[in-house]
Amino acid sequence: MNKRRGAFTAVIAAAAIALTGFATTSASAASDGFVGVILPDAATSPRWEGADRPFLKAAFAKAGVKVDIQNANGDKTKFATIAEQMLTKGAKVLILVNLDSPTSAAVQAKAKKAGVPTIDYDRLTLGGSESYYVSFDNVAVGRLQGQGIVNCLKAKGIAKPRIVYLNGSPTDNNATLFKKGYDSVIRPLINAGKYTLIDDKSVPNWDNAQGGVIFEQQLTKAGGKIDAVVAANEGLGLAAGAVLKKNKLNGKVCVSGQDASPAGLAAILTGDLSNTVYKAIKAEANGAAALAVSLIKGTKAVTNGTTDAKATAGAKSIPIPSVLLVPVAITKANVSVVIKDGFQTRASICAIATEKVCKANGI
Repeated sequence: MNKRRGAFTAVIAAAAIALTGFATTSASAASDGFVGVILPDAATSPRWEGADRPFLKAAFAKAGVKVDIQNANGDKTKFATIAEQMLTKGAKVLILVNLDSPTSAAVQAKAKKAGVPTIDYDRLTLGGSESYYVSFDNVAVGRLQGQGIVNCLKAKGIAKPRIVYLNGSPTDNNATLFKKGYDSVIRPLINAGKYTLIDDKSVPNWDNAQGGVIFEQQLTKAGGKIDAVVAANEGLGLAAGAVLKKNKLNGKVCVSGQDASPAGLAAILTGDLSNTVYKAIKAEANGAAALAVSLIKGTKAVTNGTTDAKATAGAKSIPIPSVLLVPVAITKANVSVVIKDGFQTRASICAIATEKVCKANGI
C-alpha cells in the first residue's frame, strides 16, 4: 500500500506542478483558443457531472485557460456533433471520454486533420490517434474488485461459493480491463473448483436499469442461490443490490463496485455492497488539464507511462504516452479515507446510510 500511495502522490504532485506553472499565463492562454471536453453521459455514473466537470473546470480556471465542457448524454451522434462544433469554433485541444472506440477514433481523425491534438480521458480509444491518455490503472481496479470479493467470501466462511459476473459495457475498453483484473484473481479459483461461476454477462452501455434486469435473470438461473456478484461499478452493483433486497438477500451476498459515490459508500456501510474502489478523480482531472495546457503552450508534458491503443490483438502496437493513477480498495474499514480526501462528504453519505449506521461504523 505504501508503494501505491507513493506512486499516487507522485502523479498528483506532477499534475499540480504542471498546473501551477501555467497559473500566470491567463492572458496569453486565453488568446490561444480553448480546450473542448466531451463527457459521455449523466446516467451511468454520478461522477461525470458531479466530480469530473467541476474538477476539470477548476483546473482550467487555475491555469487561466478557457474550457468548454459538454455532455453527449449517451448519444454517439451528439458526441460527434459536439466535437465538430468545437473544432469549428477553434478548439486547440479536445479531451474525450468516449462512448465507444469507433466514434471517438473518427473524431480524433478529424481533429488530427485539423491539427488539433486529442487526449483520451478515463477511457482509451482503441485504434485512435490520441496524443495522450489519462486514467487509472484499470486492470488494477479490477484486481481490487476481485480481491475484495474473495476477502468477503472468506470472511463469511462460504465453502465453494456460487458467483456471477455483471460486467460493464462491451463497447467500453475500460470494462474489458476491469474484467481482466477481477478475472485474474477469481478465475484460478474457478479453475481449481473452489468457486462456481454461474453466469457471466455484460451490460450494454452501462445501463443500470438493464443491469438490474440482467442480474434478476442471473439470480433466477442460479435458483436464487448466489454468494457473490462481481459487479463492474457501483451503478451495476446497486442495481443488483436492489434485486437482492427484493429477495431478502441483501447483506448476505458479496457485491463489488467502484466510483466511491455517496450511494455506493452508503451501501458499503449498510452491507449491501461488500467492497468498492476509490479513484481520486480530482487528480485525474488535474493530470488531463496539465497535459492540455502543455499542448496549448508548447511546453513539456508530464507523463508516467505508456498504454497500447492497438485495436486488435494482432495489430501493430500504438504506444500512447499516459498519466496513470493508482486506485484504492474501499471496505467498511476505510470509508473515511474518501471523506478525509475531500472527494465525498460525511453528510452526503450519512444522508443515505442514516446517521445511526454512520455512527455504528465510526463515520
